[in-house]
Amino acid sequence: MSTSTVHRAGPREWGGLAVLALPTVLLGLDVTVLYLALPSLAEDLRPSSTEALWIMDAYGFLIAGFLITMGTLGDRIGRRKLLMIGAAAFGVVSVVAAYSDSTELLIAARAALGIAGATLMPSTLALISNMFGDPRQRSVAIGVWATCFALGMALGPVVGGAMLAHFWWGSAFLLAVPVAVVLLVAAPVLIPEYRAPHSGRFDLLSVALSLIAILPVIYAVKRFAKDGLGAPAVVALVIGVVFATLFVRRQGQLASPLLDVRLFADRTFSAALSVLLVGLIGVGGSMLLITQQLQLVEELPPVEAGLWMGPPALMMFVAAIGAPLVARRVPPGIVVSVTLALSTLGYLLLTQVDATGGIALIVIGFGLVYLGLGAIAALGTDLVVGAAPPEKAGSASAMSETVQELGLALGVAILGSLATAVYRGRVEDGIPAGTPAGVAEEVGDSLAGASAGAGRMPAGWLDQAKEAATSGLNVAMLVAAGGTVVLALLAAVALRHIGAIGKEDAA
Repeated sequence: MSTSTVHRAGPREWGGLAVLALPTVLLGLDVTVLYLALPSLAEDLRPSSTEALWIMDAYGFLIAGFLITMGTLGDRIGRRKLLMIGAAAFGVVSVVAAYSDSTELLIAARAALGIAGATLMPSTLALISNMFGDPRQRSVAIGVWATCFALGMALGPVVGGAMLAHFWWGSAFLLAVPVAVVLLVAAPVLIPEYRAPHSGRFDLLSVALSLIAILPVIYAVKRFAKDGLGAPAVVALVIGVVFATLFVRRQGQLASPLLDVRLFADRTFSAALSVLLVGLIGVGGSMLLITQQLQLVEELPPVEAGLWMGPPALMMFVAAIGAPLVARRVPPGIVVSVTLALSTLGYLLLTQVDATGGIALIVIGFGLVYLGLGAIAALGTDLVVGAAPPEKAGSASAMSETVQELGLALGVAILGSLATAVYRGRVEDGIPAGTPAGVAEEVGDSLAGASAGAGRMPAGWLDQAKEAATSGLNVAMLVAAGGTVVLALLAAVALRHIGAIGKEDAA
């Protein structure tokens, strides 16, 4: 389509983009805000290592579980309407999370935040696709959107550190309240409503099938991370695959499906989704491990640890804004591949971090990792949304967000569990004989437990635990590097048919 035949956005649309940026920053912040707060939270609530992982990624997993449902629901009841309902719910549940006094309540609140967040994410992105019909303007707008989400993720540790310096760990959740109020006031003025024409009825059976497909897989990942490939993990995985198959078959039979599986026939759509999913797995795990390394190994206070995350955040910001502009002249597949190659270099640098004085290497390596994140978040999302017709924007947006959230959560589960396994393997043999069972279990479970129990262990033992945790980081980053270099090569091949943004695709 020629860009001269479509409506170009004006001041109202750009003002609406500024309003949509608010929940986008908030959602990104909520992904990472607890990373620096985890040690303080662990001291207060005393979660087990498994409970700590649930606190971190219950939010992301529930978002991933409900995004498809909420994206299609927004197409039917109105994308702006769903956005406002979600904003109000997010604000209320954030207050509950802030004042949680038990691990169970906090996990439940994080899960509820995930469901509320699932109403916000596809709504913001789908509304952008409606407001910006011109491909080049849409590319810039989605670049701003991706930058805001990335900025929120980057600000999470900084904001978390600053709040911890003055308040308790739950205070960071309260930032959602003023954001929700501003959005509820400004959205009716600046953001147009959109409902997909002829959207049909909302199929509740499809909703149930989608949840039964996703949640057992989540359980299988968790169970495998904790106990290995046992019968419960295998059974859950099989259940998830069976119901995923039933879900896909039902979508093909419906006139108005919850998810239009025909979108996957578009190779741009499918390739971009794959890049987003795999790329975010490495990022999700590295964010968790790096923030713990700064606090528990380098022993930096939360504010200082958050500030050291600033330079990588700047790299992500530059990539998310710059990649769509570069892609106007250079094919997006090349831009994605080059930035992923730089991310691979970043992961390799992180494999060389040691337990003493590794801050400079962490900042440089993580900065390169974030460079790739900014580029794939902006370009990958634009390619996914641009490949779908306007009436399917909610469904396409939901799929984009589903794979990103699932990638982040899987990264925490897989790479976090891998690092924990390396830590436990190296620590268990070093625990002195005669150590009380409770103390041995605590210090052998995680570095956070070792730090809390250091006073009951022999002198110098904590240094051994730090070295074991650093070894876990190194191994996890090596795995991430291997996956990312393969992804860079696959992106170059799978996206080679796409021309520069605003031009026709290559033959």
